[in-house]
Amino acid sequence: MPEFYPYLVSSLPMLQFGMRAPFDLGRFLDLCRDMIPQEDLENVRLCADDSYLEKTLRDPTLAQWQAFETGLRNELVRIRSGRKKIDAQKYLRPGVDAGQDLYHIALASHRMPSLLESERFLDRQRWLALDRIASGHYIDSAAVIVYALKLRILLRWDVIERADTQALLERILV
Repeated sequence: MPEFYPYLVSSLPMLQFGMRAPFDLGRFLDLCRDMIPQEDLENVRLCADDSYLEKTLRDPTLAQWQAFETGLRNELVRIRSGRKKIDAQKYLRPGVDAGQDLYHIALASHRMPSLLESERFLDRQRWLALDRIASGHYIDSAAVIVYALKLRILLRWDVIERADTQALLERILV
C-alpha cells in the first residue's frame, strides 16, 4: 500500500492542549485506514488504550512513549506508596529506569492540592513529552502516532469536563 502521510497529516486539524477533541479515535482510525500501511495502522490502533504498556514494541515512537509513560507511572507509584507506607515494588513495571525529570514531575503533581489540577499537570507534561518525541517528524508514522496519543489526551479531558459539568448541574438543580 502506498504511503500518503503528507496528505493525511496536512488534512488533520491542529491539536493544542486544553482544546476540545475535533473527533474521536474511531474517526481518526477511519481517516488513517486508506492512507497509511497496515503495520502503521496497527501501531496507531495500539494508542487507543493502555495495552501497549504490556507489549514489546518495535516502533521507536511507541517505544519512546512507552518508556516515558511507564517511568512516570513508576515514579507516581513510588511517591504514593511512600506516603501510604507500603511496598512499591509489587506495583512497579519492570525494565524502565526513570530519570530525575520524571521524579520531579511526579513529585510536583503529588504536591498539588487539587486532584484535578494534578491530573491536568500530568497530562500537560505528557503533551510536552509527545512534542519532544515528535520533534523532527512532520509527515511520517511518528507524526501520526503522536497525533493519536495527543487526541487520546484531549478525549480524556472532554469526558472529565462533561462529568464535572453534570455534577455541578445536579448540585444546582437538587
